Amino acid sequence: MPALVVYGARGSGSIAVEAALTLLGLPYELVEAPTWRQAEARARVQPVNPLAQVPALVFPGGEVMTESAAILIHLADAHPGSGLAPRPGEAGRAQFLRWMVYVSSAIYALHWIKPDVRRIGAPPELRAAVVDAVHDRIASCWKHMDQQLAPAAYLLGERLTVLDLYVAVVSRFGPWRRRFCEAAPAMARVVQRVDAEPRLQSFWARRFPLDEGMDAPSPSLSRASDPKETC
Repeated sequence: MPALVVYGARGSGSIAVEAALTLLGLPYELVEAPTWRQAEARARVQPVNPLAQVPALVFPGGEVMTESAAILIHLADAHPGSGLAPRPGEAGRAQFLRWMVYVSSAIYALHWIKPDVRRIGAPPELRAAVVDAVHDRIASCWKHMDQQLAPAAYLLGERLTVLDLYVAVVSRFGPWRRRFCEAAPAMARVVQRVDAEPRLQSFWARRFPLDEGMDAPSPSLSRASDPKETC
């Protein structure tokens, strides 16, 4: 059977999907496509996702799935024995869905603004201020989520789920880990555990080292801490 195909990029939102596939032991072909900085990468992705965004997952039969949260939920549900999501009807399922969608819509989606602030009608010369405002909003959203959760070993209890992978990856983006840990101290303990997950050590080192940010800051664009700083 042909392998799954993942359109993704080092240090991008596809990393959570790739991490889930790694934990599931599912082979996949990777098409590297840093669409936010390369026109040729966008051209590679457009045949499967007209928005030219990653991640995109292509199944052996040719079906395409986009949207990181949806892909993660699907992968976990398709492999219930993995424990990567509460099953429908189980305790924690409603909160799992709630927070998966929240991270996607309230936090991850804001990063779409940063490469080109004209997308929200702001002039390019105001990019620094817009990016700072986006980072302030992201930090506020992390704080809200942290106040609503009571993590154990992981965000929803004693079992690692794709929600933990998702938060661990997205928290590495601006405004970067130090501010995430200040805003969300309870979740910070969990993402440190996910960072240290033995089954993912070689994967993290290869695909998203902790000292590498997808959109590393510069003094002219952000007040945020250096992305090399961790909790």
